[in-house]
Amino acid sequence: MNQRIVPGPAAFGLMVLLCAIWGFQQVAMKFAAAEISPIMQAGLRSGLGALLVYAWARWRGIALFGRDQSLRPGLLAGLLFGLEFVFIFVGVDRTTVSRMVVFLYTAPCFTVLGLHFFVAGERMGWRQGAGVLLAFSGLVLAFIDKASGGSLLGDAFGVLAALFWAATTVLIRATALAKVTATKVLLYQLVVSAAVMFPLSWLVGERGIGALSAPTLWAMAYQIVIVAFASYLAWFWLLTRYLAGRLLVFSFLTPLFGVWFGMVLMHDQPSLNFFTAAAMVVGGIVLVNLPARK
Repeated sequence: MNQRIVPGPAAFGLMVLLCAIWGFQQVAMKFAAAEISPIMQAGLRSGLGALLVYAWARWRGIALFGRDQSLRPGLLAGLLFGLEFVFIFVGVDRTTVSRMVVFLYTAPCFTVLGLHFFVAGERMGWRQGAGVLLAFSGLVLAFIDKASGGSLLGDAFGVLAALFWAATTVLIRATALAKVTATKVLLYQLVVSAAVMFPLSWLVGERGIGALSAPTLWAMAYQIVIVAFASYLAWFWLLTRYLAGRLLVFSFLTPLFGVWFGMVLMHDQPSLNFFTAAAMVVGGIVLVNLPARK
């Protein structure tokens, strides 16, 4: 049995790097959206990311096709994952990077609620409940703030993406997916989401792929190679080696990085009310993910 250990400085440094990578991905989406329509962009990200993950699994000798009762929940997880990224890609095209990343990262709080009701042994304590209330109060404050740009529809898509992300996590924890390799779970999500998003892009009449410039190609390479492949595999490796609770508390850094990247690179101008709302969401994430005292 692989006994998980307390993470040290190297693991903490890697977590900070991963949070920065995830905070920047909305900026990459925004860059590429000028030349690749949102749902098509999401489909390319998942499809090409799946090829990289499959090649890595074959190289590492990781079993992907055994009978483990994971097919049905895996297909559903892929569908939920696909819907999450449809709303992220379409939403970030209609709101600012700063707002999208704050709304999206309410997902840990939705996850705690879902685990409380659907997974035995995952009941919320008073601290998790307080974190959920604090984050949702920040969510309401961010919604009513009109001085930071964005749109009601784009903001709502960010919340819907968070809900689908949380639903995917709860499904993985509550079904046979909890007993298969993380690589196989990731592959389910990437393959099924790509299979959904390509026809969906055509059905809604998206323009597809235009003339591709160097910045767009770099933005897509970042999403596919760095985010969908390398960062997810690094995250799963951390989870297999270290105590998850000590790592998850770092998730509050991602919205902070996202807001900062949005301000510096996309010229977002969040209001004081929005900063307050973001701080409430970040505080809720910290409370939800703090490891319990023994």
